[in-house]
Amino acid sequence: MSRSPLTVRASIVTLTMNPALDVTADAEEVHHTSKIRCGDERYDAGGGGVNVARFVHALGGSVAAVFSAGGLTGSRLIDLVDEAGVPNIPVPVAGSTRESFTVNERSTGKQYRFVLPGPRLTAEEQRRCLDVLRATAATAQYIVASGSLPPGVAPDFYARVADVCAESGCRLILDTSGGGLSHVTSGVYLLKPSVRELRECMDRALSTEGDQVAAARELVQRGLAHAVVVSLGPDGALLVTDDDSHRFSALPVQVVSGVGAGDAMVAGITVALSRGWSLTEAVRYGIAASAAKLLTPGTSCFTAADVDRLFGRVAGPASVVRATALAD
Repeated sequence: MSRSPLTVRASIVTLTMNPALDVTADAEEVHHTSKIRCGDERYDAGGGGVNVARFVHALGGSVAAVFSAGGLTGSRLIDLVDEAGVPNIPVPVAGSTRESFTVNERSTGKQYRFVLPGPRLTAEEQRRCLDVLRATAATAQYIVASGSLPPGVAPDFYARVADVCAESGCRLILDTSGGGLSHVTSGVYLLKPSVRELRECMDRALSTEGDQVAAARELVQRGLAHAVVVSLGPDGALLVTDDDSHRFSALPVQVVSGVGAGDAMVAGITVALSRGWSLTEAVRYGIAASAAKLLTPGTSCFTAADVDRLFGRVAGPASVVRATALAD
């Protein structure tokens, strides 16, 4: 059942158009044809913005989650978000919320992820999502739009979200890929692509750090975003603005699951910004949150104590690439 946005006030609001019920299980070996016997299964509320909201909440941030939900999986998703203590406003849709299935292969340590496309949303359902977001954004500082767009949603949907943020005076943090990313032209405060998503957006290899910095700066200079944070996985992250570029190293940790690590980075960055921290300190906090997430199974949540402990180990920028250095 949808909650009234008038009863939910938060400084950070997340939007998830294509949430998922995340199922994680272990198997001794994954191979074709035969049945794979799985065990130790767990269920988590998932999808980019839902994950971000759970992680922000764990970090003590003021957050509300707006997401579409339908069918039995949608009901289970709502229950899990409620159990996590995250204020939320589910928007009912006719189709069933998707499931995502992750299998951890014990014999090799490899992880296999199976992701469904999600329900087809009607134009009316999309409009209701925007209406709820607009009402909730009235008291927010930051809107985090994160995740893929489900079938039926136009690729320029996030451009419409940027318009809502402009109307409300909120800063938009965007983490998406494909058409959802390539159809946004302005209105983003911070864009958080992975290096793969940046390559796809720019349609070129970006094989060196200089290439990646130049591509991110191009997006900034086009007016798409004020800042771009490129997540590099085990190689850390880049922070690029019109003036400066900073490179941050990742923290070496024993990885239990990589699912949701990018969402944890977004959550850490957003919480830090909401506290008035600088962009460089916010990215350091995001790296700590991402590392803490790697220590947990499935898309389960980290503890704020782990994030704070790891934050003390995150070094400042490992190198700085000035805009003038890329002039050639």
